[in-house]
Amino acid sequence: MVHHTISTSSTRAPSASSRITVMTRVFRVLCAAAIVGMLASCAVKPPATPPPATLPAEPAPPTGDVADSAPLGPALQRARSRWVPVRWSELPGFEQDQMHEAWNAWVKNCERPGATFARLCSEVRRLSLATPVEQRNWMRARLQPYRVEPLGAPSDGLLTSYFEPYYEASRVPRAGFGAPLYRPPPSLGQRKPWYTRQEMDVLPEARAQLAGQEIGYLADPVDALILQIQGSGRVRMTEADGSQRLVRLAFAATNDQPYRSPGKWLMDQGLLRGDVTWPGIRNTLAANPGRVNDFLWSNPRMVFFKEEPLSALDAQFGPRGAQGVPLTPGRSIAVDPQSIPYGTPVWMSSQGPVANLQRLVMAQDTGSAIVGAVRADYFAGWGSEAGEFAGRMKQPLRLWALWPKQ
Repeated sequence: MVHHTISTSSTRAPSASSRITVMTRVFRVLCAAAIVGMLASCAVKPPATPPPATLPAEPAPPTGDVADSAPLGPALQRARSRWVPVRWSELPGFEQDQMHEAWNAWVKNCERPGATFARLCSEVRRLSLATPVEQRNWMRARLQPYRVEPLGAPSDGLLTSYFEPYYEASRVPRAGFGAPLYRPPPSLGQRKPWYTRQEMDVLPEARAQLAGQEIGYLADPVDALILQIQGSGRVRMTEADGSQRLVRLAFAATNDQPYRSPGKWLMDQGLLRGDVTWPGIRNTLAANPGRVNDFLWSNPRMVFFKEEPLSALDAQFGPRGAQGVPLTPGRSIAVDPQSIPYGTPVWMSSQGPVANLQRLVMAQDTGSAIVGAVRADYFAGWGSEAGEFAGRMKQPLRLWALWPKQ
């Protein structure tokens, strides 16, 4: 019998310990592969395309007819105007106005809001820190715009401007300061109308009743006239001891005489042509110094003042208007209250040689010359720059009253 054997010179059979080592390595490799596979199966793989957003995009703010698509109600009748309901899209420049500027005036409105707007004041105050988009959306939701029209035949509206004069003053008469400003005299209510401006200057009995009522003195009687026409002003008062303080001279009363335009008097006299502004008037008077008293006396109306302290906070606002709240420069207007009630937010549009104004304003004041449906006097602020602006402002005007929805 032939036995076949494996030659040990070419292959050697492994020992028991070697076999165990090999098996252990194989086992480890298999375990590692299994673990990698498990991890791979648990991994979150990015999708080929991004998933759709889970939150809806913020809707765009409503504009135009989208914001107010409900049927428009009837027109409203006022004593001197007719209000026609319109869409918000009719208001020129509504999307561009800097609403936060107007909101300061609106918050002031809420110091004496009247019954119609009182219920909105908590929301108005809360929206003081809101964005212009949020403020505009709130207005669309809560208010209805009405175009203000005259009761009779259509006519162009008129925008003028007024300001708070700012002058140097002296508590006592002294060299260079001789134009007096008065408190209401005690006898003011005993005679209606009271003495005219000219009579106060020349009649001994009138002068006697004004004695002791001087608040202070300005350097120029024309400045005193301007302050009386504007109805209030701020002055840097030099006291008798030389100290100075800032005070406001607020409207207190009149002599019940009619107002007549001194500028028109100059035109009627043939002394002034074209430039009917305070700079033009001053130039004319400088060329005709002998006519200054006649110029002053051409307006028989006199305004009397009361003195008010002016704190740093108060100095940021104008005087109190007829509504009883401080006026905000560029955002308060004087109106005819028979056309637009005090406290009403108003959209104003006026374009002309002096300024292009499309903005939210508040009806917070009135004046003896402010009469009619589409008539407003724009509060420009205080000082010489505001005075220059106010002296030249005379432009066409359109108004929209913004009234709470029912």
